[in-house]
Amino acid sequence: MKIKDLLTKDKLTVSFEVFPPKTESNFDSVKHATEEIAKLCPAFMSVTYGAGGGTSKYTLDIAKNIKDQYGVPMLAHLTCVSSTRQTVRQRIADIKEAGIENVMALRGDIPQEMIGEDRSKWDYHHAIELVRELKASDPDMCIGGACYPEIHPESSNQKEDIKYLKEKVDAGCDFLTTQMFFDNNLLYNFLYKIREAGITVPVMPGIMPITNANQVDRAIKLSGSFMPQRFKSLVDKFGYKPEAMKQAGIAYATDQIIDLFANGIKNVHVYSMNKPDVAQKILENLSAILN
Repeated sequence: MKIKDLLTKDKLTVSFEVFPPKTESNFDSVKHATEEIAKLCPAFMSVTYGAGGGTSKYTLDIAKNIKDQYGVPMLAHLTCVSSTRQTVRQRIADIKEAGIENVMALRGDIPQEMIGEDRSKWDYHHAIELVRELKASDPDMCIGGACYPEIHPESSNQKEDIKYLKEKVDAGCDFLTTQMFFDNNLLYNFLYKIREAGITVPVMPGIMPITNANQVDRAIKLSGSFMPQRFKSLVDKFGYKPEAMKQAGIAYATDQIIDLFANGIKNVHVYSMNKPDVAQKILENLSAILN
C-alpha cells in the first residue's frame, strides 16, 4: 500500500522507524527486533539507510522481510549524496524488484572522508535530484521527503529552508516527515508557514522517545533540536535512573502524540530505535485513542 493513501484516510495512525544492522553479524538480532515491532501492526514501518549507502542491502532485506512476512507497508530510505547515478539507479531497481512502493528520498549525511572534496563532479548534491530520479523511473512510486520544523542545519534561515522544501515537493514528494522535535508549538508554527507557502502535501510529525540521558546530546547534535525546560527538568530528575528515565521518556513522547492528535494531526511517525518494548508501550498508552 502506498503511504500517501494511508495518510488521506480519516483515521489516527502511528508508524515506526527502524534501522538496519551495520554488519552481517548483527543482522539476526536486528531482524528479530524489527519483527517484534511489526507484530504490533503499525500503520507502516520505515527502514533507514546508512551513511554512504553502507547498509543499503540490509535496508532492503529488512524492509522486504517485514512486508512479505507481516504484511506491514514499508518505506525504504534511500540517500544519494555519495553515490553515482548508476549506483542510485540500480538501488531504485532493487527496491522496485522487492515490491516496495514507498521510498524516502534523502540527500544523506556527507561521509567524513568526502568532506572538503570538490563537489562539482558529484552526481547528486541535494535530495531534490533524487526525487526527480525516482519520479522519472516510476511516476507511480510514492515518494517521501524530510523537513525541519526548526530549520535545516545548513540553511541560513527558515524562509530559505521552506523555499527549497517547496521545490522538493513540487518535484514529486507525496508526503513529508519531520525531523524530531520536543516542543509541539514549533511544529504548529512550521505547518502554518509551509501551508502559507503553498505546500499542501501531508506532513507527519517525527517523535523521538528519549529513553536514556545519553540520547539527549545525540538528539541535539543530529537535529539541533530545542529542548524545552519541561524536558530538561525531566532529564535532570530521572536521567541517572535508567528505568525511571525510560518510563518518563515514553510518557513525554506519548504526551506529545496525544497533543498532536488533539490538535488535528492524524498521523505520527515514531523513531523507535529498534526497541520493541518502547513501541509497544507507546501503543498501549494510546490504545483507546487509536481505536
